[in-house]
Amino acid sequence: MKTLKEVKIGQTAQVVKLHGEGAVKRRIMDMGITKGVQIFVRKVAPLGDPMEVRVRGYELSLRKEDANMIEVTVL
Repeated sequence: MKTLKEVKIGQTAQVVKLHGEGAVKRRIMDMGITKGVQIFVRKVAPLGDPMEVRVRGYELSLRKEDANMIEVTVL
């Protein structure tokens, strides 16, 4: 199992599963991150938090703890 947090800058990953419960999972899904969607990792802050990704044609910043809840496969 690999999470979005582990994906390197410049790589594209596809979401396999969302972990987490309740409001946190709902917030991630509301940002457009759902099963099967592709995510491109653009940048990571110097201390690793947050990371900037491209999802469904727009830029999004995610905290490390949120990215750790997103199970992906690297394409």
